[in-house]
Amino acid sequence: MSDAHLFAIGVVLAWLAGIRVYLTVFGVGLAGALGWLDLPNALQVTQSPWVIGVSGALAAAEFFADKIPGVDSGWDLLHTLLRVPAGAFLAAATLSPDGQLGAGALAAGAGVALSSHVLKAGSRALLNTSPEPVTNWTASVAEDVATLGGLALVFTHPWIALSLVTVITLTFALLLWWVWRKLFRRRKPAVGDGTSGYGAA
Repeated sequence: MSDAHLFAIGVVLAWLAGIRVYLTVFGVGLAGALGWLDLPNALQVTQSPWVIGVSGALAAAEFFADKIPGVDSGWDLLHTLLRVPAGAFLAAATLSPDGQLGAGALAAGAGVALSSHVLKAGSRALLNTSPEPVTNWTASVAEDVATLGGLALVFTHPWIALSLVTVITLTFALLLWWVWRKLFRRRKPAVGDGTSGYGAA
């Protein structure tokens, strides 16, 4: 596999880690352990039975926690400290032919994971302002499906996976910016609306 393909795989894995870090690690490790993938040296740690077991159990816990409004935002905040370094590791490990993790690859992976994590956490925080849980569940299931689909696609068609990740990121970033802008304008008091107390009889 060429360096360009490995780069695409590393970026997508880092992005997925920002969304579902445990499911991403579990999927990569299980695929390596079952012989579906020939993992790079630095990624082979993920196919350890301990790593697969722990990440699988935590992925199951995250599946339920992420579907409870309020709990999901707390979970996202707590996992900022895990998703970013995990994304950095996955990207750098994918690009490492000898097991050594390069500083540039670590930084790139951290940046990608942070971007997807911020978009996920920001969008879920907005959805939690709605009193009904349906949108929250829908978003959570969509993230589950996107992670599983991304894992299935990235090793067979890495450039398609990278293209989809790029489109999703740009779309959600623009949508999140638009919604925040609308909310800010709605809450900003209008000048001369009589709330300042001046000109009262």
